[in-house]
Amino acid sequence: MNPPAVIGHPQQIRRILARGVNWIGDSIMTTPAMMRMRERFPEAHIALLAPEKLGELWLHHPAVNEIISCPAGQGLFSVARALRAGNFELALILPNSPRSALETWLARIPERVGYARRWRNWFLTRAVPTRPGHTPTVKRSAREIRDLVGGATLGTRIVNRQSSIANPPVHQIHEYLQLVATLGASPEPVAPQLFVTPGEVEAARDKFGLSGTKEPVFGLNPGAEYGPAKRWPLERFIAAARDIQTRTHCVWLIFGGKSDVAAGERLHLALGASHSASQNLAGRTSLRELCALLKTCRVLLTNDSGPMHVAAALGTPVVAPFGSTSPELTGPGLPGDPRHHLLKSDAPCSPCFLRRCPIDFRCMNGIAVDRVVGAVLEAVSENL
Repeated sequence: MNPPAVIGHPQQIRRILARGVNWIGDSIMTTPAMMRMRERFPEAHIALLAPEKLGELWLHHPAVNEIISCPAGQGLFSVARALRAGNFELALILPNSPRSALETWLARIPERVGYARRWRNWFLTRAVPTRPGHTPTVKRSAREIRDLVGGATLGTRIVNRQSSIANPPVHQIHEYLQLVATLGASPEPVAPQLFVTPGEVEAARDKFGLSGTKEPVFGLNPGAEYGPAKRWPLERFIAAARDIQTRTHCVWLIFGGKSDVAAGERLHLALGASHSASQNLAGRTSLRELCALLKTCRVLLTNDSGPMHVAAALGTPVVAPFGSTSPELTGPGLPGDPRHHLLKSDAPCSPCFLRRCPIDFRCMNGIAVDRVVGAVLEAVSENL
């Protein structure tokens, strides 16, 4: 393993590259570390290398001076040549992949800091050991799941507010904070943040016909890219949305990607198929428009997904059922933020981190509609 890098006085480091991660939610969970980096190197030019699909997330962010977009499929040597032209003195490598470290080595960046992982340590000048408290996301086997549930039937279901979650230092944001702490930055957590301008919000509201809306605007996000095990049943989304609409006379904005268009249309039709009741925006918004519209929502009812993290980082309260994944590890916002309501059942096999449930989907089926409705109404009343 290479010897530790020696990082000089912050004022001596003028150009820094942060190699970003590859998913929306993960990217947002790096924002606290990036803000701490900005505190540590206030005068440095900080560039972020991000997948082209995610670059817009970082617009107007005070932690970043420059966004270097990496198109899908761009070759390793092409990326390295582009980075070499930046004359960076220090690279902070946020992903754990071998390629992300190799890119910076090929770019001849003198100091390269990232977590120690197999097949990449020789490309780093500072290979940071795994932090104490790190909790890996290990998938359960189907046999292990069946052993855990045994012959038990579905029992009492509970709702966990994020403020009650124990041991918040296990959260993923601490992984990135610990990495920047090796450069002298503070490891203390701050809330993940994204930024949209009032002009962007106004333009999005105009484009989607919301400028004259007097009813409260709520958001729905029934999809999740990772797989069906992260998705609360669509029929329950429909039932909850109908009940909430009856109680609040809200307008629902239905979000999602292109793969969520059909589910969004089912929701839209179930809510009355009128523009004043809901809009199916799945597959119709740019990333910046998604940010602007989530900013304007009073609450977002969502699965564990990228839009969940976006909404929380913009200050919008989130209500999210969790089943196959863990709110302790990857919940939205700052761990313990009482604005967000994270719902779990008492299924003994949860979290399993699988894409598909091998048994009866009891983790999500155990989260009742009335619990979700109550959480949404509470979130709205608390944030008037």
